Amino acid sequence: MRQFILAISACSPLLSGGATNAQDAGLAKPNLVLRQIVEALPRDASQEVRVLTATFNPGDRTVTHSHRFPVTVYVLEGTFTLELKGRSPIVVKAGEAYVEPPLVEMTGYNRSVSERTKVVIFYVSSRDTPFLDPRH
Repeated sequence: MRQFILAISACSPLLSGGATNAQDAGLAKPNLVLRQIVEALPRDASQEVRVLTATFNPGDRTVTHSHRFPVTVYVLEGTFTLELKGRSPIVVKAGEAYVEPPLVEMTGYNRSVSERTKVVIFYVSSRDTPFLDPRH
């Protein structure tokens, strides 16, 4: 029991969101990249979470498509340009993230002529929902 109490005491600064300066050395801390309120998430009792990666060579693009639920894109390398129907293009650079709205026609691009773009895609959906719906 004593070991359990000591373990909880040692972790309490981490659990409360703060650590003393002496404890900061050697600890990895998360950095907030994006915080956004979204609508139209699935309301099922359980959801499916998918984490995908994609690499775009210079000039590559996605198919024109939409998503049934919001999609979050985090750019690891390069620059990702997203063209949403009826809106100005969105440019997302390495280290940035963007939440793609659901049910909006879009196409993603790597507009560079020399650098590739790598992204991580986070998708929360109802079970077995297609990741995208191609548009013609």
